Amino acid sequence: MKISEAEVRHVANLSKLKFSDNETKEFATTLTKIVDMVELLNEVDTEGVPFTSNVADNINYMREDVSVPGWNRDDLFKNVPEHEDGLIKVPAIIDDGGDA
Repeated sequence: MKISEAEVRHVANLSKLKFSDNETKEFATTLTKIVDMVELLNEVDTEGVPFTSNVADNINYMREDVSVPGWNRDDLFKNVPEHEDGLIKVPAIIDDGGDA
């Protein structure tokens, strides 16, 4: 399945990313190769192979849920560029849909 440069530009725009024409072309080529490799998996005969959700024998180690004191807020705010009313201010990532 070929991924077009237009599709790469569209997804980049939705993600508010900008790429040069050369980068867009490279991404389209790379993504096409990735999708082609994934599509090859459809050709693998998995008849009779049991479903495996995890190949490792992991055990969930549970601990008691105990409340502990947090860090000092004033010390934490020394590491943030802006804060107001006890909250960290961050740039808006959702707006009216205009250009980035």
